[in-house]
Parts: sequence; C-alpha cells; structure tokens
Amino acid sequence: MNRPSTQSLGSGMTRVSAYALVGLGMLVMLAPFWFMFVFATHSRTDIFSLPPPLWFGADLISNLKILTDKIPFWRNLGWSLYVALASTALTLLFCSMAGYAFAMFEFRFKRALFGLVMGTMLLPSFMSMIPSFMVMDLLGWIDQPRALYIPGAASAFGIFLMRQFVSSAVPRELIEAARMDGCSELGIYWRIVLPLLKPALGTLGLIAFIASWNNFIGPLVVMRSPDMYTLPLALRSLQSPVDTEWGALMAGSAIATLPLIALFLVSSRQLINGLTAGAVK
Repeated sequence: MNRPSTQSLGSGMTRVSAYALVGLGMLVMLAPFWFMFVFATHSRTDIFSLPPPLWFGADLISNLKILTDKIPFWRNLGWSLYVALASTALTLLFCSMAGYAFAMFEFRFKRALFGLVMGTMLLPSFMSMIPSFMVMDLLGWIDQPRALYIPGAASAFGIFLMRQFVSSAVPRELIEAARMDGCSELGIYWRIVLPLLKPALGTLGLIAFIASWNNFIGPLVVMRSPDMYTLPLALRSLQSPVDTEWGALMAGSAIATLPLIALFLVSSRQLINGLTAGAVK
C-alpha cells in the first residue's frame, strides 16, 4: 500500500493555508459592507447597542424617511449619476484621442509632452484644489455640475492606458492602408481605432465612473447648494457632532454602493482583461 509522500502532504497543506488566508482576507474586506447593509435596517439605538446587531432589522423604511427628510437624497443621486456618466463619456473621448495621437503620430516635442502628462500623476491631488477653485470661479462655474466633469476629462492614467493599448492592438499597416484609401484622420479614429479599443475603453470607463461616483473633494470645493451636492457630499452633510442619524446614513450609503457593486460584478472580467491587454506587445 502506497503512502502519500511528505512532499505531496506539504503541498496540500500549503494549498489549504493559501485558501484559508484568502478566505480570511475576503471576510475582512467584506465585513464593512455587511455591517453597512445591516445597520441600514436598524435604528441609531440598536446600532450602538452591545453587542451590535449582526442581522437585518425592521427600521429600513423609517431610516429612508429620515434620509429623504434631511437631504434631497434622490436629487443628489440623480446629480451623481449625471456627473459620473458625463465624466466617463468625456474621459473616454479625450483619453482615446490623446492615446491614439501619442501612439501613432510623430510630432515635435512628443516625448516631452508625454513625459509632462505622466509627470502630473506624481503630484498629490490636493495641490490642485486652490488653482482649480480659482479657475472655476473665474469661469463662473461654482455650484455647476460642469465644474466636476470637464476639468478631469483628460486624465494622465487614461491617456497612458490608451497609448499602451493602441500601440499593441492597432497595427500601423492598417492605419496606413486606410490613409491610402482616402479615409480622413477623423474617419480612421472613429471607424477603425475605436472598435479595436473596446476592451481598454470598457476598463477605463469603469475606472472613470467609479472615480467620479466616489469623488468627495471636487464637490466639496466647488459646490455650495445642498440641492447640487453629489451623494458623497450629501451623505457627509448628515453627520453632526451630537445627533447623527446613523441608520439613515447607512441606508444612504448602502443605496449609493449598490450601483458600484452591480457594475463591478458585471464588468470585473472586462476590467482585468483591459488592464492586462497592453502588458505584452
């Protein structure tokens, strides 16, 4: 009778340990989401009881009523959706055009300009807060949604991602053949390049939408009216030093999280494929 070797036993134990470690990490990461959804169905008194509730309660409707009484929640939700969609559309347009230009065209100071774009990724975001506010004030865009999606329409990461993907996925011979057939540069971009960029566009669109949806600093700097707040800023306005309705806050946070969870579940494979597609040329 053959006994399992020490090497196979060690390999099996290593695999079990790896799965246990991954499972533990998953529980740690999912715990905040679980408590958020559970607390959304409990009153403030229940939330601060010891031990805290671990299962759903019966106060979801009352929490939603408190939420909509204190802030224009559904209006804020609509503004968040509008800003996120506009920001995503503009980011896809400008970043794909810039990435295509850096990958396929030769022009003066190309390397210097691309290095300048990449250099902006090294700057902390808070350094642009005051200049951004001054520019938005000069343009008269304070308390306007356009101040949230136009300034960030051409992100350095998006341009880099598009450039890498165009370099690996769009053959130069195809571009030259289209030019010889008389296709305009705009036609080449629209009819040939964009269809080939679908994986990268899907990835960048997901990243841009999540970044805009979660943006807190931008609305904090330029938005003044509660009716114009996006969800992160509107939910933050619910907090106070003495009488924060945590059940209502958790209910609003849960609703704000649902679109992102659904979007990630639908497009997680697309995200991974798009990020790795340009890794090997």
